[in-house]
Amino acid sequence: MRQLSASFRTAPAGQRVGDVDDADPIRLTVVLKPGEPIKTAPAAGGILSHAQYQAQHGTPDAVLQQVAAYATSHGLRVVEASSAKHAVRLEGTVGQARAAFQPDGLGVWRIDGEDVVSREGHLSVPDALSSQIVAVLGFDERPIAKAHFRVAPAAMSAGYTPVEVARRYRFPPNLDGAGQTIALVELGGGYDPADVAAYFAEQGINRTGKLVAVGVDGVNNAPEGTPNGADGEVQLDIEVAGSVAPAADIVVYFGSNRSIGFLDTLQVAIDDRTHLPSVVSISWGAPETVFSQQDMLAMDQAMQSAAALGITVCCASGDNGAEDGVGDGGLHVDFPASSPHALGCGGTNLPRTGAEVAWNGGIQGGASGGGFSSFFPKPQWQADVPGARRGVPDVAGDADPATGYRVRVDGVPAVVGGTSAVAPLWAALIALCNQSLGRRVGFANPTLYRNAAACTDITTGDNGGFNAAVGWDPVTGLGSPIGTAVLTAFETIPTS
Repeated sequence: MRQLSASFRTAPAGQRVGDVDDADPIRLTVVLKPGEPIKTAPAAGGILSHAQYQAQHGTPDAVLQQVAAYATSHGLRVVEASSAKHAVRLEGTVGQARAAFQPDGLGVWRIDGEDVVSREGHLSVPDALSSQIVAVLGFDERPIAKAHFRVAPAAMSAGYTPVEVARRYRFPPNLDGAGQTIALVELGGGYDPADVAAYFAEQGINRTGKLVAVGVDGVNNAPEGTPNGADGEVQLDIEVAGSVAPAADIVVYFGSNRSIGFLDTLQVAIDDRTHLPSVVSISWGAPETVFSQQDMLAMDQAMQSAAALGITVCCASGDNGAEDGVGDGGLHVDFPASSPHALGCGGTNLPRTGAEVAWNGGIQGGASGGGFSSFFPKPQWQADVPGARRGVPDVAGDADPATGYRVRVDGVPAVVGGTSAVAPLWAALIALCNQSLGRRVGFANPTLYRNAAACTDITTGDNGGFNAAVGWDPVTGLGSPIGTAVLTAFETIPTS
């Protein structure tokens, strides 16, 4: 057996209260490497169909079978072995899983009043499989991410409708997202279809696109009835994307707020051959320090797959400024926005009159997440970004609750901000561009960096660690969208 070096986890920030019963059930996802390296640049062989992707990059059947045979030899049951997802999903007991992958420090911790299974240390995998395994997820059930939205106090602002924001940003006219599917990844909460329909009716929006909920790993659409909770995230995402692209289908994928749940939900969305999303919006995240290296490697590999399939992944960069809420005095960025295969979306303040500035409402008011990754190296398309690490965010948009979005959550009108609103806003813009072009934009980052003038450069403000400046900066990235210019930029992408 060999330690999986990327699997190391520190002890949870809580109290250990006991051991895990070997008879308890457990679900694991073993993430494997692709058969061939994944090409992600738009011109690198063109966008692949699911069948082409599986043929070119799928994990070899022999590797899947080897993992399955090892797992079953320990009594675990294979639920799925997917070449395209590069994953083998397993179920069994903790005792069986413990014997197979030897987790260090497995125990029960009390975290925020909840008892959860967690671990500290490494996992181990067979020598013969160690070169093929990226991650083994499922032994750690601590909550992994937070929703990046903020509800404005009632007296703060009347806010904008999402359509008004799109108009301010000159989104291309006479487009409605027809023929496109926007995927929303959610790690809790839910929506009432009648309540969402009532919102669109109130706003005078003729929604012709479908709204579909897809449950992952037994987690389903489950509204909590708490507007300030996860429902706020879910319904904000639906209402922003659905207002700007009213003819686009919206598919909401619900998973658990665990590392295994986050990955499984993203993989289901990317590999959905029924609904075929062309863009994914993720408004959940956490500082890179919250994730193990294997978590980030597995998620980044999934986003590489999305890029090869022509699926754009938009991720909120966080609402807690340059420290990202860690509180250790250091500077941190949010993941998954820090993935080199995500379009990281930062935040601005968009006043009715005057210049747009970086969002920074202070410690309690929130600020645009941004900075430099401590894990991912700088990608080639960020050649002009200072330093040697991936810079975050890539782009920005209205996120300050003081200039937020008028939405309806659990039947209650509210004005909501946060970078959570920027991810679905950009996702809707990508859907409009896809509709206009008659093809998928796909991995958008290289094109946007080559065409920086397609964004309004934000040069005023800060996020508590960095200043907005001329050109790209680690507060608002390239800036906020000039929608028609963004479409023109994407018209230059080679189709093969």
